[in-house]
Amino acid sequence: MDPEQQSLAEEGAFAEKRPFAEKRPFAPIYIVSGGMGALGEQAVRTILPQFQGAQMPVEIVRQVRERSQLEAVVARAAQTGGTIVHTLTNGELRQQMITLAAAQQVEAIDIVGPLMVHLTERLGQEPLGKPGLYRELNQAYFKRVEAIEFTLAHDDGKHHQGWPDAEIVLIGPSRVGKTPLSMYLSILGWKVANVPLVPEVAPRAELFALDRQRVVGLKIDVSELLHHRQHRQRSLGVGSRSAYNDPVRLHEELDAALRLYRRGGFRVVDVTNKPIETSAGEVITAVTRQVSSVEV
Repeated sequence: MDPEQQSLAEEGAFAEKRPFAEKRPFAPIYIVSGGMGALGEQAVRTILPQFQGAQMPVEIVRQVRERSQLEAVVARAAQTGGTIVHTLTNGELRQQMITLAAAQQVEAIDIVGPLMVHLTERLGQEPLGKPGLYRELNQAYFKRVEAIEFTLAHDDGKHHQGWPDAEIVLIGPSRVGKTPLSMYLSILGWKVANVPLVPEVAPRAELFALDRQRVVGLKIDVSELLHHRQHRQRSLGVGSRSAYNDPVRLHEELDAALRLYRRGGFRVVDVTNKPIETSAGEVITAVTRQVSSVEV
């Protein structure tokens, strides 16, 4: 290419570049998605901290299905000088976004488009174009994560307002094994709350308002409970005898717990000398069987 041709080519290249909307340092970033926007949000929030002091507001526009939704977000971005980051898997919507953004001189960054084009060519097949497909295929994983988060938040009697949302509510005296059993069940996908029974302290009235089929009282042999409490005291550096590890007192606590289970009509599982997997299986059986009688 001679110098004159090269000069003309460069002029043409520059002529094709369009001026975008005025850039503002802290203009918003609009994440546009046909699903929940998790991919775009993760990308943006991963990159933003690399720029010190860049406190750009992030707005997520979810469940985009129609052109009118694209027009609305492009108009907002044009007005605010913002940037659009989109993860649209639907080819038609993605092309509409590119066209609309260019027409309004809005910067729009396509995260998934180039990869989808590459894979289409490499695999020789068209993408499904279905938003949220990853989440749908991995629903079991997300259910477990949600269950674990719920169980952690409702450990040891915390956040009683959320008890009605629990699929299982475990109750029992201190050191009977409520927390580890709750966590194991949550890994299996169950939302679990656990409530300690404290001597001379009446449980919250909300406990008796719950569906009794979902409430499981744990019982244990006195000698095993004594062993657990003594081990707990040693781990805390406390060696003196107290009501906490007095065998007579423990008998009274367990008897009081059994009376409460009967009063509430709650299911009961004996965890004495059982691995956590066995106890979890019995709890699940207890809350899923359709019977009205409770045996203690």
